[in-house]
Amino acid sequence: MRRRWRTVGVLAALTLLLTAPLPAVAQEKTDPPLTVPALSDWTPASGTYRYDRSTRLVADGAEERRVADTLADDLRDAGHGTPPVVRGGSRPGDIVIDVQPSRTTLGAEGYELRAGTRLSVTAATETGAFYGTRTLLQLLAQGDRVPAGRTVDVPRYKERGVGVCACYIHVSMPWLENLVREMAYNKLNQLLLELKVKSDAHPEANTWGYYTKDEIRGLVALGKRYHVEIIPEINSPGHMDPWIENRPDLQLTDSDGNKQPSRLDITRPEAFAYYTGLIDEYADVFTSTSWHMGADEYMLGSDFAKYPQILKYAQGRFGPDATPQDAFIDFVNRVHTYAVGKGKRLRIWNDGLTGANTVPVTSGTTVEHWLNVATKPSQLRAQGYPLMNAAYALYLVRGGFHSDTKGLYEQSWDPRSFEGEKLATAEGITGAKISLWPDNGRGETENEVAASLWPALRHLAQATWGDPHPDATYADFTARGTAVGHAPGWRDLTRVPVADGSYTFSSGSRSFDAGVTRTADGYATVRTADGCLEIRGGKLTLNVPLQPGVEATPQTCDSKNTLQRWQLEPASGGYRLVNAITRMPLGVTDGGRLAQYPPDQRTPAVWHLSSRP
Repeated sequence: MRRRWRTVGVLAALTLLLTAPLPAVAQEKTDPPLTVPALSDWTPASGTYRYDRSTRLVADGAEERRVADTLADDLRDAGHGTPPVVRGGSRPGDIVIDVQPSRTTLGAEGYELRAGTRLSVTAATETGAFYGTRTLLQLLAQGDRVPAGRTVDVPRYKERGVGVCACYIHVSMPWLENLVREMAYNKLNQLLLELKVKSDAHPEANTWGYYTKDEIRGLVALGKRYHVEIIPEINSPGHMDPWIENRPDLQLTDSDGNKQPSRLDITRPEAFAYYTGLIDEYADVFTSTSWHMGADEYMLGSDFAKYPQILKYAQGRFGPDATPQDAFIDFVNRVHTYAVGKGKRLRIWNDGLTGANTVPVTSGTTVEHWLNVATKPSQLRAQGYPLMNAAYALYLVRGGFHSDTKGLYEQSWDPRSFEGEKLATAEGITGAKISLWPDNGRGETENEVAASLWPALRHLAQATWGDPHPDATYADFTARGTAVGHAPGWRDLTRVPVADGSYTFSSGSRSFDAGVTRTADGYATVRTADGCLEIRGGKLTLNVPLQPGVEATPQTCDSKNTLQRWQLEPASGGYRLVNAITRMPLGVTDGGRLAQYPPDQRTPAVWHLSSRP
């Protein structure tokens, strides 16, 4: 049994203090303080709670102390000093963290916050207590005084997420770390990452765009600390080209003998073994209890008739009435069985479920609905599949479609509103998420994507946690985001560490003169006498040159050309030049040329800058 307080007397006094009715407010009911998501239940009281340098964090048990330790670090990062974490009784000005499993009405993520002479956060779970501290941080972002009052704050949906496809175009780790912190700050709890982890078992698959296992372990640890589950995805059996472009033996072949580098041949045992082997490798670094296999757009731009071997395979397994779609569903179900054996629940996109199959998808598979196809959300729900809303209306496509966040807010959009159908109740709906896709990889930089993401993220947080329309106008709602600001520890990635001007860049025996000019999105152009440095050449993937060794050469300066934008990343007393789109730093070849390379393949050049008149 955990020791709750040092003496019975202290426990009794504190219990009386924290559970006693709050003093009535003399004036009329006041509005809740500003938070994102908004507090839907707020009982004001007279007075204020004041945070100051004498504040302590009172946390007795192991769960409370983990929450308090994270809160202490966040308070430091937010400029509020670092309050000590202590056990025992509280005093005026303290913050008390308390996990009481008996408070079952608060659920797995809800909490009660009381502000008076002290401030308390009470929850049934560690996660609930953590979310209570996010509300506290948002209140302190607006000043060191919190209006006295009480709230009981419980989410409406259990899955509140963001999906990021870093599957072709590498997304920087600082950007992803910012995202995890922002998600937690706004009480979002699920991050889907479609990406490539550098493989030890299959080095032939390690084309650029990958992350090292140590990078992923660090991100997963951050997610765990901030109660954001990071779910990996390797899309299959379609969109497999990042993994099988160098494995023609696994590629689906059409009736004309043409290999399809994006499609896994689901009729081959070797293909299934290859894919499940990747699941095993990802399990070394991802700790989530879910596995997302995508399963979308397998026949994109084609049809099963061009692949007679698929029908033959299906009929061989399920009889003469089987359809080619049955072979596809069979692959999904075999992955489901394998994932469950590894302790993971399977998730898939909905568009592959066209109703043309006689073999059903295994029960318990979560379907994430993004596209309006023949099989509707109501049918999936009636069939008992957990249903998540990943509507295209919530998408942010790099260089393409952007969600109309203002329009969605004004329509009071909520997770019952799927593409093509709105359900009458929330029964069976796990939640919703926004999705970021890199269809035109050079269409926008990471920083430009972030500028569009933060309003959409806050709207999704509001729509999945509470009332989808807490304010009369969208301007009022966005004012909430302005009031609470960014999460503690969030880094401003638009800061350029050198002033605009003319410099000599030197690295070893290689040097060149160039002017540095900050771009509107927080990168820099590097302009030589012959033009602006640009990554150009090699094979394009999503309109981006992603091959290692592609050179950076002077080209006609174009302010709209994102491949001419560079990040000056501080390193060893100088700077690395990292391309804003390809995310590879420049190295110097044996011939003295400038070329991009993954940082784990060739040591990046460190450039020392000296001002020129």
